Parts: sequence; structure tokens; C-alpha cells
Amino acid sequence: MKYLCIVLALAACSEPDQTQATSTAVVAEATSDSIVPAQYANGKLVRITKSDAEWKRSLSEMSYYVMRQEGTERAFTGKLWSNKARGTYVCNACGLPLFASAAKFDSGTGWPSYYQPVAADYVRENRDNSLGMLRVEVECARCGGHLGHVFDDGPAPTGLRYCINSASLRFVKD
Repeated sequence: MKYLCIVLALAACSEPDQTQATSTAVVAEATSDSIVPAQYANGKLVRITKSDAEWKRSLSEMSYYVMRQEGTERAFTGKLWSNKARGTYVCNACGLPLFASAAKFDSGTGWPSYYQPVAADYVRENRDNSLGMLRVEVECARCGGHLGHVFDDGPAPTGLRYCINSASLRFVKD
């Protein structure tokens, strides 16, 4: 009995696993003109998890297709590819600031392109072997939404080109 009490006491005092932390009570909902700052728990970015039905309700049809089904909008059709205003490009699903207008450049591809994210831990990169080619997919690190791809043919100072779908972003003016 004494050992059982010790085990129960230790279990009650142990830290919960933060790898699947959700944000329903922590992260405010993003509005069309808001930036929702990153929040951390135990040194890790707090993730947002929603059901498929919740994502369908909160995103437009095109944003849902791109961000949750890993689709791609046609080149030169997105509303942000030619935007030259000063501000911040945030995740369309959760409001996390992803790219600064100062890092945006005209790649000639028809998609908004940036040479670096606002913070390295705000985006997650994954191998993408779809469509018969090897690419690196870029996701929002907070909500897991598909953003686009990153290539190694960008300008200085990084040499990277984050090729991002407009449907994955919202623009917030400075």
C-alpha cells in the first residue's frame, strides 16, 4: 500500500505530455485583421487541433482544399501573389505570423515567395514525394495547415524560396 501511494503521488506530480497540446482555451481565434502571437508550453509551440468538420466550417472552400487537403491554387490567381504593401503574412487558419513583407520577393512563379519565415520554428518542413518529384512541403507549425513548398533557388541572404499559396495566408498591414 505504501508503494502504491508513492507511485500515485509521483504520477500526479509529473508533467503532462506537451507534444499534443491543444489550444482551444489558450490561443485566441484569428480574425481577418489579427495576428495571434505564438504561445509556448515547456519550450514548445502550442499546437491547435480541430476536427475536419471544424476546419471546413472555419475556412473558405479554397483555403480548406489547400491547407487541409494539400492542394495548390493555380499560378497568378491568388490575391496575395502581387501584393507589395508593408505588413505581415499570417496563417489563414490560426493567425500565426509566418512571413514579413520585407522578406517577400517576385520569383516570377505566380505564387507569393519569401526568402525566410518570421521565425524558423513557426513553419515545419516535410519531405513531399507526391507528383513524381522530391520537394519539401511547408506547414504552419501551430495548426499543421499546408502552406506550399520551399526550394533552394531563392535570393540572398538565405538562397531559399518559400513558394506559398495565397489561400494559406492572410495579410495584416503594418
